[in-house]
Amino acid sequence: MSVARSVTSNQESVHKDLAKIVCKYARTQYMRPIALHTREAFEEARKKICTWAGQSDIASIPVVLDSGCGTGESTLHLARKFPDCAVLGIDKSEARIGKRPEARQTDPEGPPPNAFWIRAELLDFWRLVLDNRWDVRYHAVYYPNPWPKQSECTRRFHMHPIFPTMMQLAPVTELRTNWEIYAQEFCDAVGILKKESESIPELASLRGIQAELSPLLPSSPETAFERKYAAAGQPLWRVIANR
Repeated sequence: MSVARSVTSNQESVHKDLAKIVCKYARTQYMRPIALHTREAFEEARKKICTWAGQSDIASIPVVLDSGCGTGESTLHLARKFPDCAVLGIDKSEARIGKRPEARQTDPEGPPPNAFWIRAELLDFWRLVLDNRWDVRYHAVYYPNPWPKQSECTRRFHMHPIFPTMMQLAPVTELRTNWEIYAQEFCDAVGILKKESESIPELASLRGIQAELSPLLPSSPETAFERKYAAAGQPLWRVIANR
């Protein structure tokens, strides 16, 4: 097994422009056109979930999102944790999605019937979920690319125009990371967004949001990254945002 390397960065603390960037995007509508392949993936996911639930209106079906699911191991854990919800693992990599436990048939219990996977571009998929009013109960964002260089900071979810959309998707959002600065930035960004929402009607649902940062000590790793980081003795962090 390869040893996971810790995050190295030329940034030693929370980015100096965090508040400026979060405030800017809280007041800006993200207008990038949504690609046809993302719309097709969204429709495919909708059909899978509706078929499982035996309903035609997805807005009435409770859903859990596993964003950036990789090989989908975390999707299986979440599907067992939320048996009454459709759990959707989303990843943009066809190679990673193709290695999911369902495809390899290595899961001794078999994949839960409420677990689904789709290949899609996350940012646009999230916009479609929000626009179509899916009933997302929980949003897992486990070990996203931290983009550790200061010059790459606006690629991080919490410093990107998508952040207000991301935080409106579910009443509970959980981020996991092996970079404490990323976790602290995300937690602080939630607080900044909450303050901004007080004067922005479109963000009214975020006026009660709270985020808490804590160390993560998993008794059983739920992703390949988590397993590698734990084996390497790296500290892990989680942020749970509730609204």
